[in-house]
Amino acid sequence: MMRVAELFSNVVGSEAPVRVTAYDGSSAGPPGAELGLRVRSPRALAYLASAPGSLGLARAYVTGELEVDGELYPVLDALAEVTLHSIPKQQRATLMRTLLAVRLRYRAPIPEVEYVPRGRLHSKRRDAKAISHHYDVSNRFYSWVLGPSMAYTCAVYPTGDASLEKAQWTKHELVARKLGLKPGMRLLDVGCGWGGMVMHAASEHGVKALGVTLSRAQAEWAQKEIVERGLTELAEVRHLDYRDVPETDFDAVSSIGLTEHIGGAQLPAYFAKLYGKLRPGGRLLNHCITQPTPDGPKQVDEFINRYVFPDGQLESVGLLATEMNRQGFEVRHEENLREHYARTLAGWCANLDEHWDEAVREVGQQRARVWRLYMAASRLGFERNNIQLHQILGVKLGERGASGMPLRPDWGS
Repeated sequence: MMRVAELFSNVVGSEAPVRVTAYDGSSAGPPGAELGLRVRSPRALAYLASAPGSLGLARAYVTGELEVDGELYPVLDALAEVTLHSIPKQQRATLMRTLLAVRLRYRAPIPEVEYVPRGRLHSKRRDAKAISHHYDVSNRFYSWVLGPSMAYTCAVYPTGDASLEKAQWTKHELVARKLGLKPGMRLLDVGCGWGGMVMHAASEHGVKALGVTLSRAQAEWAQKEIVERGLTELAEVRHLDYRDVPETDFDAVSSIGLTEHIGGAQLPAYFAKLYGKLRPGGRLLNHCITQPTPDGPKQVDEFINRYVFPDGQLESVGLLATEMNRQGFEVRHEENLREHYARTLAGWCANLDEHWDEAVREVGQQRARVWRLYMAASRLGFERNNIQLHQILGVKLGERGASGMPLRPDWGS
């Protein structure tokens, strides 16, 4: 019978520069490899048998039955075909036959942090629960991962050596400039997170800004921060679904990292709702993760779906621009920031490693390992062009097609 390390080596690829060692004393792979995987128990095999590919490997890692020797990102980079894609079908059959006896003999309980959403897809109730699963973890934990900005979206690096904090400030400023924010304007920020864009618009541009989020923990943190910064006259964050915002006639709407949670079938209603919130001449900046091609898979990776972003769905930038246009927006500008997101994730990974012991005490070993795995794998995905990050700027035209846009972009490079 095939030894354990050899079996795992076949799964990850015999050409991968990764040494595999196992609980049965077996080993496989290049003897001098600096990168390594340790199969700590038969339960790791049972996880792989129950879900071949990235989900099974993730379950084994999250529970500690599969361990990485060295830093996680280089190992994932070496195993890119497994970590970014499922095992080919022809290999699955062979793997399942080999692991059938293991699956029957050893019980591999589903990790406690795995989440399967219930109810009608993208109903308000289900969306609220999905958002709470991811964002209502711990504000303290997120402060260690994200840093002082508490910005959980792609930063924009003005230079290669810029800090994460500088890059997050630059992102918010770029959004503000694209939206043409000026003192006295009104901004609606949907899916506002911890209120970073809301507070930036208020403090840096004198804008009266309203943010809404489905995460109660985010809203409570943001409102407290608004008070501490003395911005209560201009800034507000509500625990509210964007579909339930009563106000209209905003000068600008920003959506930074919300569209991934919407779902393709809901995009027409989503963009129509945002269009209806704007006055004539108002602008929308939509910032979200996308598929690199229109023919790629719409659903996020199964590991990401069950552990990180339940019900997440990614569309191509072409479809997003088309749906914006169909709902009345004139599309004026678009750019891809995928390399910036890879850098952002590298910064978050470094922050988590720096605060690893505190993070484990705060949210538990399994959840901390989920975040370490998903951020490292996502970094790899952006670097390899498996996913992208696009900003699309649209305008609600006024009378006789008036856009109010400058003849050339005035927000810098």
